[in-house]
Amino acid sequence: MTELSPVKSKSVLKNDRFLRALMRQPVDVTPVWMMRQAGRYLPEYRATRAQAGDFMSLCQSPQLACEVTLQPLERYDLDAAILFSDILTIPDAMGLELYFEAGEGPRFRKPVQNAAAIERLEVTNTERDLSYVTDAVATIRRELNGRVPLIGFSGSPWTLATYMVEGGSSRDWARTKQMLYQQPEVLHLLLSKLADSVTEYLNAQIAAGAQAVQIFDSWGGALSHSAYQEFSLAYMKRIVAGLTRHSEGREVPVILFTKGGGQWLEMMADSGCHALGLDWTTDIGQARQRVGQRVALQGNMDPAVLYSSPERIRQEVGQILASFDHHNGHIFNLGHGITPTVDPACAGAFVDAVHELSAKYHAAAGQ
Repeated sequence: MTELSPVKSKSVLKNDRFLRALMRQPVDVTPVWMMRQAGRYLPEYRATRAQAGDFMSLCQSPQLACEVTLQPLERYDLDAAILFSDILTIPDAMGLELYFEAGEGPRFRKPVQNAAAIERLEVTNTERDLSYVTDAVATIRRELNGRVPLIGFSGSPWTLATYMVEGGSSRDWARTKQMLYQQPEVLHLLLSKLADSVTEYLNAQIAAGAQAVQIFDSWGGALSHSAYQEFSLAYMKRIVAGLTRHSEGREVPVILFTKGGGQWLEMMADSGCHALGLDWTTDIGQARQRVGQRVALQGNMDPAVLYSSPERIRQEVGQILASFDHHNGHIFNLGHGITPTVDPACAGAFVDAVHELSAKYHAAAGQ
């Protein structure tokens, strides 16, 4: 790995409530950040993306990736920054040639749809294949100057595999599920290579300065109960077991987020992670009762609520806080990524409401 210790030693973290909440420690107010908080709903992001020329050029420029990572922090009182990148960087580095088709999202020119193609894949090496990501992490840490923690991330092996086998996004994951049931050993080989790649990738991000990491299992909810355990959760457990546990004198928390995974919270809580992300289909109070104090919970307002008025947003925030009640270990977030047509002012109303309304749930910590 590239030597990055000067970046990590430059500043003291001024706002650590996000990291404290992940460790289920007392905080003064509930910390908040938003999935896709750097994105198309912000006019300044759209301007920077236009400057870059295309999405992948934006991701592959550490300076521009840093710029868009910091943009939402200039607008909102957020408690964490998240690395600006894409979950499909690992498959791209494996040679599948990622590109983005207007109106269709991410596509691969060289999908892997048989055993021979999967056998040829090599586990990625971040320093060799994805140094632009760790360069971005180091740049962002330097520019944050201890303002808030930085989150690194990756897609889960199952989610990455669906894109790699389908050749892009899918409504029914037909090719991937056909492989799962007809050639499970082939899919396991792909997932194993991806698990090793993700583990090394996240550890490289931690070495470069990421202070927490999240695994996005965007499509785990498409699996049956048994298939989820075998083809998604098992590989996320393997990744968690292989991650760097401490850096810069403190623990590095790990968040697992399976969209549509509310039925598996107990199993996910036993994975070794520090927190579970929830989508909006699960009541957070019921989730807390189910997992107890084993893990923190992150979530989980429906992003569509941001289309409503500040008053309605405030009401929804209040209901979620009341459901979680007076307990440690809540990081407020949306149940999925913020959508491109949201009014930035409504995102601001959301962030402000979380801090204002949550103070009463943390009165003892503020005394």
